Amino acid sequence: MKKYIVIGNPIEHSLSPKLHNYWIKKNNIEAIYDKQKINEDELENIVSKIRINEIQGINVTVPFKNKIIPYLDQLSIEAESTKSVNTIYMKNQLIIGHNTDMGGFELGLRKINYDIAGKKILILGAGGVVPSIIFALYKMKVSKIYVSNRTKEKAEKLKNLFKELNVLDWGDVPEFDMIINATSVGLNNNEKINIDLSKIGNNKFFYDIIYNPEETNFLKTGKSLGNRVENGKLMFIYQAHQAFTIWHKLMPEINDEVINVLRND
Repeated sequence: MKKYIVIGNPIEHSLSPKLHNYWIKKNNIEAIYDKQKINEDELENIVSKIRINEIQGINVTVPFKNKIIPYLDQLSIEAESTKSVNTIYMKNQLIIGHNTDMGGFELGLRKINYDIAGKKILILGAGGVVPSIIFALYKMKVSKIYVSNRTKEKAEKLKNLFKELNVLDWGDVPEFDMIINATSVGLNNNEKINIDLSKIGNNKFFYDIIYNPEETNFLKTGKSLGNRVENGKLMFIYQAHQAFTIWHKLMPEINDEVINVLRND
């Protein structure tokens, strides 16, 4: 039986096994998908299991999307462009690192019919998924992107990939149309982002890449201020859809039943 896993730390929040195993069962595939909490010093060993065919595919989540790259043989164009990997597989005896976050983010936004062209975007965080989001945003013709991270130097490094990026001090809040929480703050229900957003007004769009819990304190804040809010569930589903298609050579269905399977966790 083929085996697939998602690795990260923390990993408890991940609904990847629930989604992938649902599609595996629906399509009568002889496989199983599991999650595994690991430390950074275990990355090389985990990747080696792809080479010996003990594992057929790996998804990568926080905080290893950049850190896993040295152990791979080749990167896809998307992974090379963003220096971020979330999907790993073997092809022609080479271990390939691919990025489906970029497509997942774009398709998720298109699904909810949010017209992002010409908008100003504020991103909180500078972790592994952020280059994928920035790449997708520029592709969708936003007018300006601001990034604010608690460690400013980490945000500044993103300018090596994206010259037009505007890096802010943590706590600075420019005029924006959409604000994206790309930090891990919110995975625990009691966590709050320590930025004052009380004066931004309404008609903004609050987007959180976190999908479990469904409504973080960040989204609750946005809603209380009269703004549109959306979690990262559709991004999660679409990035998983692309990974599943690569691994199993078939496209699983995305419908209300899939969304409800995740909602009923």
